[in-house]
Amino acid sequence: MIDKNKLKSFLLQYGILIGIVLLKLGLQYALVNPTYDLHRDEYLHLDQAFHPAAGYISVPPFTSWVAGLIYLLGGGVFWIRFFPALFGALTLVFAWLTVETLGGKLAAKLLVSVSLLFSVYVRLNVLFQPNSFDILVWTMLFYLLIKYFQSRQDQWLYLAAVTAALGLYNKYTVLFLLVGLLIGILITYQRTLFEQKSFYKAAALCLLLFLPNIVWQITNDFPVLHHMEVLKQRQLININRADFLIDQIKYGVVGFVTVSAFWALLFSKVFRPYRFVGHTFLIVMLLFILSRAKSYYTLGLFPVLFALGGVYLEQVFKKWKIVLFLVLAGMHVGAFFFAVRYLMPYQDPAQIVANPEPYENLDLLRWEDGKNHPLPQDFSDMLGWREMAGKALKGYHMIPENERERTMIFCDNYGQTGALNYYNRYKMPPANSFTADYIFWLPEHMEIKHILFVGELPEQEVLDLFKEFKLVGTVENEFAREKGTNIYLLLGAKESATEIFYREANERKNNLDIF
Repeated sequence: MIDKNKLKSFLLQYGILIGIVLLKLGLQYALVNPTYDLHRDEYLHLDQAFHPAAGYISVPPFTSWVAGLIYLLGGGVFWIRFFPALFGALTLVFAWLTVETLGGKLAAKLLVSVSLLFSVYVRLNVLFQPNSFDILVWTMLFYLLIKYFQSRQDQWLYLAAVTAALGLYNKYTVLFLLVGLLIGILITYQRTLFEQKSFYKAAALCLLLFLPNIVWQITNDFPVLHHMEVLKQRQLININRADFLIDQIKYGVVGFVTVSAFWALLFSKVFRPYRFVGHTFLIVMLLFILSRAKSYYTLGLFPVLFALGGVYLEQVFKKWKIVLFLVLAGMHVGAFFFAVRYLMPYQDPAQIVANPEPYENLDLLRWEDGKNHPLPQDFSDMLGWREMAGKALKGYHMIPENERERTMIFCDNYGQTGALNYYNRYKMPPANSFTADYIFWLPEHMEIKHILFVGELPEQEVLDLFKEFKLVGTVENEFAREKGTNIYLLLGAKESATEIFYREANERKNNLDIF
């Protein structure tokens, strides 16, 4: 016979969870000002849907699979925003389930929900990039391992293996977590895991599922290593290790709940089985610090800590847990609504430039070059693309219709290329570039008569290959990172132009000079 009280409690709690998920999805749309276009990285990920492969130079292939689904649904901005928001909502769901697995009640679940819902995670979940799914994978792996250590049922290990493989197909930073987990478990009494055949079967399953990407890396001379080296030289070199740690506090993920989680892991016998979580956290943080990782790489570590801390606080305060929840949640929500207008692309660029102090105080104006700029980098990377694509299309239409088949559309960088392809798809041929994955998607054996070129004015030796060139448009959006980007027509190519173009492409491809 069904226990009516338990049924009511179940329906109430999961009704609340559904409401929180809907609120999460709604926030992701409501907090983006319509002034902004998509982010430059999003255009590249969307283009990958048209070039299915087991791997890419820039990222593993999972994002391309989602991009394919987005285009099946129409390819509109609604669906582009939907999937990162969905992954953020599922992160919240698995954090809730982790609380439930740890024996937490409604107060702990609500505390975890507030910690994720009104936080920096909202910013990550607005962009169609690998980050949102990455955080979901980390949260799921912790949940599945906790379930395994509670039950010792092999199914949880196999699910963890599948999840890890999907995570690797999405972003290679999951390797940091896997290393952290292996060491973190090894130094606790849970090390008996390594005596179980099921562990090695699960590891083999993960390896088998991920094998296509490994083969792709081998056959392409491990481009991921070259990409990491370029990333280190151009971006990570500017990261200050002290700032990395300070950013964890600025993000709001280090607070009373996470400190309570570590207290529970250190001193509570009830939480002793989960000490591998704390060890994993410390190991991964150390690896990130040593490798000068970007600050937000750590965000996958915190949902499980929110769950542990929430359950511990609920157990300690018991009768006062509702009061504690209201105080902590109130502080969290208050801080969020104070900062959200600065964390999200909520204000239009003119408002930001007119009042930069809050952004400066939150260190949001510092770009990957280590310098401050008028707008946060992500915001500036979400402007000017539609304008650029519209002017490029006008330039394309200046070419006689019977000569368009021999017109190469070429851009300086992957953002420009992807933006033209997104806004002008089916209106003109695909744009091309020597950057990122685009160098591998160049049309084969195309005889070039004209080039519609987006970027800085080519060098004189390039211009000399054409009878004439003319400027047909410029990106004028004063807040765009692409402000001043020009659009040229290079007309009447010499016979040698095609050979020189493809020779340059092959040299860059062979040297991976594409970043």
